[in-house]
Amino acid sequence: MLNFTVGPVQGDEAIMAIGGEQVPYFRTPEFSAVMKESEELMKEFTGVGEAGRTVFITGSGTASMEAAVINLFDEKDKLLIVNGGSFGARFVKIAEIHKIPYEEIKLDIGKALTAEKLAEYDGKGFTGFLVNIHETSTGVKYDTDLIGEFCRKNNIFLVVDAISSFLCDPLNMKEQGVEVMITGSQKALACPPGVSVIVLSEKAVKRIYDHDPGCMYLDLRDALDNGERGQTPFTPAVGILRQINARLKAIKEAGGVNSEIERMKALAADFRNRIEDLPFEIVSESMSNAVTPIHPTTASAYDIFTILKDEYGIWICPNGGDLKDKIFRVGHIGALTIDDNKTLMDAFEDLRRRGII
Repeated sequence: MLNFTVGPVQGDEAIMAIGGEQVPYFRTPEFSAVMKESEELMKEFTGVGEAGRTVFITGSGTASMEAAVINLFDEKDKLLIVNGGSFGARFVKIAEIHKIPYEEIKLDIGKALTAEKLAEYDGKGFTGFLVNIHETSTGVKYDTDLIGEFCRKNNIFLVVDAISSFLCDPLNMKEQGVEVMITGSQKALACPPGVSVIVLSEKAVKRIYDHDPGCMYLDLRDALDNGERGQTPFTPAVGILRQINARLKAIKEAGGVNSEIERMKALAADFRNRIEDLPFEIVSESMSNAVTPIHPTTASAYDIFTILKDEYGIWICPNGGDLKDKIFRVGHIGALTIDDNKTLMDAFEDLRRRGII
């Protein structure tokens, strides 16, 4: 099976092989060293600075989204949330559940966040800004520099869900004013799902220790305290954390985060050039290197997904809800190559010859 989804993604064989090994006992100096090494590499790759910290949560990206919100904000705050799709809506739901006051910037499918739109919220007393910097459901990549400048101007604490854009698009937390960045094991880290990662600025760490989240499993104070010794409060997904460590080291050895981003960028550009003559419309005004969102003009998006999966052994990424038959997405993350793009294009061309698209 050839995997062009946006998570779990095509994995490197050497990294995947670690998942087949016996899972070691983890309350040991050896595992602590692995965790500390991974923390330092995440800090390096995100540009958070030496005083920053990294927390590894055994749970999906949504677990870390909720952890960030409840450890940093409460009913005294006023959040501004970008809602341009299903993942922006998830931040809204988290704020609603925990009764944290908020307003949302509601964007239509595929639309970018503009300076003019942000200006409507200047000086309105917001204390936190939540954004899925790449709204994976629609493929829109928001402008981190624009958002960071808005937050600096208004003294707003910026939380960025970069679950599907980390390692795909440039991000420097310190330079862009990002206090919290969230990502997940199954996206460009190209490991199995089950672990999410929160990178915290020095300011975020202080804020966490000054705040009671009112929970146990997602209490980041406990996670930070245990992280000092390279451990987690509860039993983690040990095997996946070992794979993450190996993947981070492989990225470092291959030239670092910028080299990885350039690889994703080249794959995305190659694919987008190849589909120009197909009956497809790219629906996003501003795209990440991670994924290309496509509206097929002559067929159901979900039918294309199903046929590729069942008849060609290729996975692309479907949508649900109102977008099910309108948009599919082709990912460019994980262990994919230009030759894999050619294989997918051959399948698309065959679908056209068969009159399916």
